Amino acid sequence: MHAIALHTSQFGRHLELLAAMYRLRRRVFKDRLDWSVSVSGEFELDVYDTLGPTYLILMADAGEPVGSVRLLPTTGPTMLADAFPVLLGGSPAPHDERILESSRFCVDTSLVAEQAPNSLNRATFILFAAMMEAVRGALADSIVTVTDTRMERIPRRAGWPLRRIAAP
Repeated sequence: MHAIALHTSQFGRHLELLAAMYRLRRRVFKDRLDWSVSVSGEFELDVYDTLGPTYLILMADAGEPVGSVRLLPTTGPTMLADAFPVLLGGSPAPHDERILESSRFCVDTSLVAEQAPNSLNRATFILFAAMMEAVRGALADSIVTVTDTRMERIPRRAGWPLRRIAAP
């Protein structure tokens, strides 16, 4: 497995890969998790996909995407600031060129089941590593995300320092 980064300027050359990633997101977020997300046919997309994100796409050795995450600068609209401001507990949303927002993190564990030494799915671990590289490449120093408290165990097991902005 390996991760690739796709920036907005590259989307036109990678339409099939983007379509496969949007199908993956639908399988994970709508079909498996049954989240209330926007779908269009076989794709899961939302307004944040139109705001110049960088996608990190985890590719299986056979060439199909098995995981992805969307990164947006916090200097523009973000899910935390605009869709979930109640989660900020009255604090202002991060708005800093050194902070990226991650969203739509997913791994199709039905396609990849190999465990990393820390008991995480190896695909999850590789995608986390790609996120750290993307943060460095963007000259940022942190990531903000909206997550369910049950999911906090995953980045903790990966050794990521977590700090809640507000109470759950």
